[in-house]
Amino acid sequence: QVQLVESGGGLVQAGGSLRLSCAASGGTFSRYAMGWFRQAPGKERESVARISWRRYSTEYADSVKGRFTISRDNAKNTVYLLMNSLKPEDTALYYCAADVRGNRYYEYWGQGTQITVSS
Repeated sequence: QVQLVESGGGLVQAGGSLRLSCAASGGTFSRYAMGWFRQAPGKERESVARISWRRYSTEYADSVKGRFTISRDNAKNTVYLLMNSLKPEDTALYYCAADVRGNRYYEYWGQGTQITVSS
């Protein structure tokens, strides 16, 4: 069983930056692909970013490309999401998730951390 705990959310003005952290426990973090997702009120959950476990390959949603950076520290069992140039439309509940089989199905999810970007 893998547990994921996000932190780093909060209120920020448009144009500002935040870094989210997701601490993992209970599994072999270094062997998991990890992803960040978000869900805004009234909208479906969307994938924001993904990082592989082997080559640290990254993928981003078009809406955040060039502004967000996903990274991981396997020694700390933690994945990060650095968010720059935040926009009001980035306001959402952000989740991290673990893809333990590498098949792009995320078996484990955190509880989420709220990001609110004011204009």
